[in-house]
Amino acid sequence: MDPTKQIYLDILNRIPINQIQDHPNILVAACFWDDDRYQAAKTCYAFMRKIDDMIDNHKATHQQIDVKDRDMFIRKVDDWLSLIKTNRIANPFQRELISKIQLFRIPRWPIENFARSMVYDIQNDGFPTVQSFLNYSEGATVAPSSIFVHLCGIRKVDGVWQDPLYDVKSVSTPCAVFSYLVHIIRDFQKDQLNNLSYFADDRILANDLTRPMMRKMAEGALLTDGFRNLMREYYLLADDYRQQTLNVLQQISPLVEPRYYLSLLIIFNLYLMVFERIDIQNGNFTAAELNPTPLEIYDRVYSTIIGFQNRSPNN
Repeated sequence: MDPTKQIYLDILNRIPINQIQDHPNILVAACFWDDDRYQAAKTCYAFMRKIDDMIDNHKATHQQIDVKDRDMFIRKVDDWLSLIKTNRIANPFQRELISKIQLFRIPRWPIENFARSMVYDIQNDGFPTVQSFLNYSEGATVAPSSIFVHLCGIRKVDGVWQDPLYDVKSVSTPCAVFSYLVHIIRDFQKDQLNNLSYFADDRILANDLTRPMMRKMAEGALLTDGFRNLMREYYLLADDYRQQTLNVLQQISPLVEPRYYLSLLIIFNLYLMVFERIDIQNGNFTAAELNPTPLEIYDRVYSTIIGFQNRSPNN
């Protein structure tokens, strides 16, 4: 076997896939990086997760955020963002975050876009249209994905990190939106039971559905033809972004070091594995049906490594 592939397989065999609960695709893919970039990604995502979890956890127990509480949550997001903008250090974790941002030249715009989406979450309950969902996705998923793609593409020149050789946002967007659409189909049941709705209200209505009906189906009620058609619409939209992702990955392959290109393929293939499980006509759209097991995750990463063509940048 190619010695480089054996190194990748050795890394795979050290990943505690059984123990990864939140965002396993990101964590599994980043395990193939050098440790310094991996730690930078972990620090950035941990910081962003604090805000996301604060809002989602509140909605899970209160259904939505009361008007009287919205200003308080928005102030928390603004305080969080001001730490990044001003490099103000309040605790050791924030010191580590700011140092990682500076060292690896992580741009501020993903963090600012993420904050805007969190404010949208605070002020709104769901999405009136698909386009409003896609606009929200620029912060909710493209922003964190952009940090991942930025860290994949940075290069060290004369001992100093330099920006990627591609536009990070345009590269990040297709895979991020594909992953997010797959994510909301996969997590339909869990999200509904946590009072979270990611399907556009106009498409729900157009398919003779209501939000209470969606909740009932998540609880086990019979899936209607309208529900399956709604899922088909989102599946086809995801498929369009899937093809865009394949095109982008091919374009940037000469511009990324092999192990970082491999990590991009891994995260795409892990979401592709879920996409391939979606059965519009006969599926039940349950968590058990759509979530792969740790062994299935391992097997998909293994096959990605075995099929990987080791391309060096600029070759």
